[in-house]
This record gives sequence, C-alpha cells and structure tokens, in this order.
Amino acid sequence: MDDSSQPLKERTEKSLFWSMLNNGTLQLLNILFGVVLARLLTPGDYGIVGVLTIFTLIAGNLQSSGFTQALINLKPPKPEDYNSVFWFNVIVSVVLYTILWFCAPLIAAFFHQPVLVDVSRFVFLAFLISSLGIAHAAYMSKNMMNREIAIINLIALLCSGATGIILAFNGYAYWSLAWQQVIYITVLNIGRYYFVKWRPLFKIDFGPVKRMFGFAVNILFTNIINTLSGQILTFIFGRFFPITQVGNFTQANKWNTQANTFVSGTLTQVVQTVLVSVNDDKERQKRVFRKMIRFTAFVAFPVMLGLALVANEFVIVVLGNKWLYCIPLLQVLCMAGAFIPFYTVYQHLAIGCNRGDLYLWCNVGQIVLQIGLILLCYYFFSQSIIVVVTVYSIFMVLWLAAWQVAAKHLINLKWSEAFLDIVPFLLIAIAAFAITYFATLFIHNNVLLLITKVILGAALYIIVMKLAKVKIFDECWQFLRKQIEKK
Repeated sequence: MDDSSQPLKERTEKSLFWSMLNNGTLQLLNILFGVVLARLLTPGDYGIVGVLTIFTLIAGNLQSSGFTQALINLKPPKPEDYNSVFWFNVIVSVVLYTILWFCAPLIAAFFHQPVLVDVSRFVFLAFLISSLGIAHAAYMSKNMMNREIAIINLIALLCSGATGIILAFNGYAYWSLAWQQVIYITVLNIGRYYFVKWRPLFKIDFGPVKRMFGFAVNILFTNIINTLSGQILTFIFGRFFPITQVGNFTQANKWNTQANTFVSGTLTQVVQTVLVSVNDDKERQKRVFRKMIRFTAFVAFPVMLGLALVANEFVIVVLGNKWLYCIPLLQVLCMAGAFIPFYTVYQHLAIGCNRGDLYLWCNVGQIVLQIGLILLCYYFFSQSIIVVVTVYSIFMVLWLAAWQVAAKHLINLKWSEAFLDIVPFLLIAIAAFAITYFATLFIHNNVLLLITKVILGAALYIIVMKLAKVKIFDECWQFLRKQIEKK
C-alpha cells in the first residue's frame, strides 16, 4: 500500500479487494442463514451451543499453538516446516479432544445443562477435524491466495448453512447449530486440500516446530487470552443467568461479531503478510500501518455505528419479536465493536515486528483487568446483563490506548498521528447517523424505517467523504472502478 513500491501496492490492493469481497459475501450469507435460523430456533437453543464456544476456541488455539503466524513470518517457509506443524497440530488435537470428551459431564454440570454432555462431545469434533487443514491455511495466507480462500469459505458456508436450516426446520433444535459447525470446517478443509498441492509426509520431525517455538508460544498464550476476552461474558452469563438470557446475549454478540469481522477478517488475511514484507524499513512500515488504520476507520465506523442505528428495526423486522431483549445488548456491543478491528491491525504490527512478547503482555493486561471489572460489576454493583455488557464495552474502547503505546515503541507512531488517522472518520460517521436518526423520527413503519435509515445514512457518509476529498475513499473508489472496467 506504499506508493514507493508499486508491486507491493498492487498486490496489497488486490488482496484487500478479494478479502473484502470474501468477507462481504460471507457476512451477507451469514445474515441470510442467521435470520432463518433465528426464526426457527429459540434463545435457549442458541444458549446451549453458545456456552461451548469458549472451549472450542481455546482448543483451537492450543492445536495451532501460534505456528500459523510463525509460518507466515518465515522467509520463506520450507515444506518440512509445514509438515512439522501439520503433525504437531494433529497430535495435539487428538490429545485435547480426548481430554474434553471426558470433561463433558463436568461442563454440563457447571452450566446446569445435562444435554451438554452429548452436544459438547459432538461440537468438539469441529476443532479435531480442523487440525488437518491448519498448515494448509497458513500456506494460503502466506501466499496471499485470497481468491481461493474466498471460494472455499463461500462453499463451506453454503453447505453448512443449508444443513443447519434443514435440520432446524425438521425440529432438531440446538443440534442444527452443532451440525452447522462440524460441516463448515469439514468442507473448508476439503477446499484447502483442493487448492493447496502440498501434502504432508509420513515423516514426523519436530525440529522446525522447536525452532519456531519461542515465537509461537507467545502467540499461543495471546490467542488464548484473546479468546477468553471475546467469550468471557458468555461463559460468566452461562454460569449465573438463565439459558434464555444467555441466548439473547449470544444472538446480539453474533450480529456484532459478524459486522466487525467483515472489517477485521478482511485485514487479517492481508495485514501481517504486508507488514512483515516491509519490517526492514521502519519508516515505510509506519506509512503502511497508518494507511491500514485509515482504511479500518473508513470501513469500521459506518458499519458498526450503522448497525447500532438500525438495531431496533433490524431485530423486529428480520429476527422477530422473540428477540426483543437482545436489542439494547446489540446496540451497546456495537459501540465497542466499532473499535475491535483496530485491535487486529495493532496486534499484527507486533507480530510482524517479531515482538510476540509485546503482543502477549498487552493481551494479558487486557484480560486480567477485563475479568476483574466484569466480576466487580456483577457482584458489587449490578447483576443486570446490560450493565455488565456496558462496562465491558467501555473497557474495550479504552484499552486501545495500550496498543497505541506499543505502536509508539515499535514504529514511533505518535498519538497525534493516530488521532488524525482515526477520529475524523468517527466524527463523520456520528454526524451522518445523527442526522439520519432525527430525519427519520416521523417514520413509524419498521420496514420503511429500516430501509430509509440504511440508504440515508450510507448516502450521507459517502457524500461527506466525497466533498471532503478523503484520500482513502478516493483510492478505494478508483480501485473499484478499475476492477469493474477489467471485468
């Protein structure tokens, strides 16, 4: 994305285009499948599967153990490196699944849900299957095969979504969500093997894994911490609140996550590879990083604040009245969700600079303070879900300052520079959506109100971008025009 290197700029723009197309298409399909499933299932069904997410994700962190990022950082990785990581992933996954299989009754007892014994043992198969494709996924990311990633993600989502809907329609309740997860990762792995010609050899040599271990272990612990950070509310709510309330939170968090993943997922497929390629030139790396930050702000704020704006109409019209209690939760989560994609860019800067230690400790501080605040809020101030979620969201916005301190240390990114890269986009989005809110107060039909808010809010944001001649907007527009002309 740096003008001084045309090949890198073109490669990055192309990768961002395919990443955004991939994530945009996936999110649209997720919306479609999510809407149908939300109408067929109950908050209790979502709560049953939702409380298992933290176990599945942590197991996934342990199985990859940070070696995906370590492989991407190698210049270049050799076949034996991929082979070593492959067998490490498989062996660790088998051990973890065995442990979790025997722990299933304890998990069910903790959440007071006996059905979790069988459901958890089945859901955990997803991470066991995924171990077969982690090395292939690293290969695709390293080689920026974003077009191929987009294709296999699309096929996997179509297959798993259709399976979930068919099962839900036939009365399988929470089992439909469980099958959806397992089918998704299975199809995803089939696609990875189709596009990646490398195949593992039956020769187990953990030498490459040992050489990468020092870097990977910091990433491993940090990924676990990130998982705890993202799932801690569901875990705590699952223990202390009725499963229907957990389901409402799970539904709200699902839509918040899908929206901010549209941005952070786009960046994840590109940012580390790009920052690693320029880490020998700190000034150039700083320019690339700042451009990534501006792109993030340009996309994240309208997406997330826009979702908060239409949350009431969206839930009533699209999901149905049985999900009314998730509306305020979704609105509060979107406030924090607008800043979550910035974490992706800052974290990958630390990884790209081979500072796994810095990456680790920023996240350790985050989860320790986060858990402390949540428990303090729950036990001493309020046992209301909305209050706890509000405290969590405010903290997530404020903790971004810790990552800015890290960026100042790594690439000498000044606070004023970060402010100028982020805040103007935030103010423009707030102004556009505030005008939209007041301009649509006279509309009482929820369907018409939803459509009007989306169109008017997007139009105002784009008009301000155009009138202000915002460079990142002009570059995105010109690139999109070139892609259309090529087609």
